[in-house]
Formats: sequence, structure tokens, C-alpha cells
Amino acid sequence: MMTVTGHEQFAAWEKKVMPPVEEVRPGVWSIPVPFPGNPMRYTLAYLLAGDGEAALVDPGWDSGEGWEALKAGLTEAGVTPSDITGVVVTHYHPDHLGMAARLRARGKTWMMLGENEPLPSQWSQDMESFVAGDLAQFTAWGVPAGLLPEVTFRDGQWDQLRAIAGPEIRLPDGALLPIAGLAVRTLATPGHTPGHICLVDEKNQLILTGDHVLPRITPHVSLEAHGQDNPVADYLHSLGRMAAADGMEVLPAHEYRFTGLADRVAGLKAHTLQRSGEVRAVLAGGNARTVWDVARELTWSRGFDSLRRFTLRLALAETASHLVYLRSQGVPVDIDVHRGAPAVR
Repeated sequence: MMTVTGHEQFAAWEKKVMPPVEEVRPGVWSIPVPFPGNPMRYTLAYLLAGDGEAALVDPGWDSGEGWEALKAGLTEAGVTPSDITGVVVTHYHPDHLGMAARLRARGKTWMMLGENEPLPSQWSQDMESFVAGDLAQFTAWGVPAGLLPEVTFRDGQWDQLRAIAGPEIRLPDGALLPIAGLAVRTLATPGHTPGHICLVDEKNQLILTGDHVLPRITPHVSLEAHGQDNPVADYLHSLGRMAAADGMEVLPAHEYRFTGLADRVAGLKAHTLQRSGEVRAVLAGGNARTVWDVARELTWSRGFDSLRRFTLRLALAETASHLVYLRSQGVPVDIDVHRGAPAVR
């Protein structure tokens, strides 16, 4: 069964406060970085100390508060930002990658990302074509005209995403982190994003799972113009790859540490297939004509009408991902789930 091992982290989660900095194994530190204005509250960055070098995994959301928390955590671990050799990012989302820019600005720190993770600079050649494709996608998905501005990208968001600099190193599946004294390898786990990676530390019997496997919630798996053709299928396949780390302690990017990876993976798989089953039941009703129609009939934690702006976009993209998956499984899906402007490769 799944067992909480990060007891202080769990207590902090229950009390809705920040957890402490902890040394999980000799040279492996968990450092919480605030995620302002988000229910997740923090990202767990991980310091992996090697021989005169060190890697920092998922340094967190970029903010002044976060930077101070990260520096304080590194100090407690006996290092400074200047001691970080490489930043390893499990996926491109800003609550994982954001602080990398501050660390790289110090001159000698480089960034590593999975080889198949697309950055916003690859999404489209210009803002106008991307936004036009995005608008066309959500229009085809049946979003009412009055809500289109909420779910499509705006100029400021585009500029922020395009500002993300590319990594110096791309990590293929199975690659060892190029940090002296570490024997930590990459495990490709697409689904939450196209190039999401986990990190396996066999010496310490640890797996760093990013957002792929979390102890309490199911990661968002959505259909996006720049993403996978069948993200739900990819996610289910990636869950199967977790068998390589059975018995290891799980270090997720949010919430708290635990063991019992196989049971948690089984629960995530069941939940994902249950969601597809719910979508299939809506289709069987015969009244849904668009992605919007299907999404309105699904179960949402606070109800569909409570979804606004980015959460509404995510809900629709999740619904579309299950429609694509069901079609790939031979289920008749007579609904338009085309995507916006394709990525520039």
C-alpha cells in the first residue's frame, strides 16, 4: 500500500503551511519553493550533491519570495547558488522551470531538459499565427464566442512563454546526469507534457517523479497544438514504465514523499480509464456534438460552471485528450477534435 514517508511534509500539507528543508539521503535535499496564488502552494526542488558538482531539480516558480526560499534552502544544505552545476527540469511548466533563469544568469550553471520536451519558441513562428490557430481550435471545439477570450492565449502570456530560454543539454531516455559523483538516470515519461522525464537514483533507491506521479492528485493530461497526438495513451504507457522503480521511495515535485509506487500507479491508471469511461458514456447518450458539449456533462470537483480562464482551457483540453484516446481504441467519436497551429520543428 502507499505509505507516506515525508511525515513533516504531510503535516505541513494538512496545515496548509510550507514544509521544512530536509536531507532525504546523504547529499539529497528537498527544498520547498513557494508557488504563489496556486492551490499546490509550493514546488519541491531537489538538490543532488555530487563530487564537487551539484544538480538542482525543478527549482520552482520565479518570484522574489521563491528566490529567497531557494537560497535559504541551499544554505541549509551547505551550498550556494553559485555551486549549482546544472539545473534539471522534469518539464517546461513555469512552476518547475521558472527559477532556472536566475541560476543560469550567474554564468556557469547550465540547464537540462528531456530531449522531446518542446519549448514555446517551437510552437509557432509568431504570436499572430499561434493565437489564430488557438482561437480556431476552441471555436471548433464549441466554446461560446463570449468565452473565447478566456480560454485562448493573450499577448502578455505569449511573451512570457516565448521568453523561456532553451536548455544547453537535452537528456535522452536512459541518459545519466552529467554531474560528477552522481549515478542518476533519465526515464522518459511523456503524458503530462510531451517530454516529461523522471529521474532514477538506484544507489539511493529514489525516483524523482516531477508531476508524473503525485501522491494525492492526478496530473493534467491535455491535447494541445504543440503536444502529443495521443497524450492519454502516452500517459498510460509511461505509468507502465514506473515498474522499473518498484520499491523505491518517491520524491514528487508537489505534496509529500511516499512509498508504494506500484499501488499509486495502479490507482492513477484506474482513475484515467474511469475518466475515459465517463467520456464514453456521454458519447453514448448521443447528444454531444462538440468538445464543449462533452465537457459540460463530465464530473468536475467544483462543477463545470465554476471553471474559468486557464482552468476552463485545461478542462476542455483534457476532455479532448480522452476523445482522441477513445477514437484510437476503436470507439466511434463523431466530434471535431482538431488542434490549432502545429508546432514548428
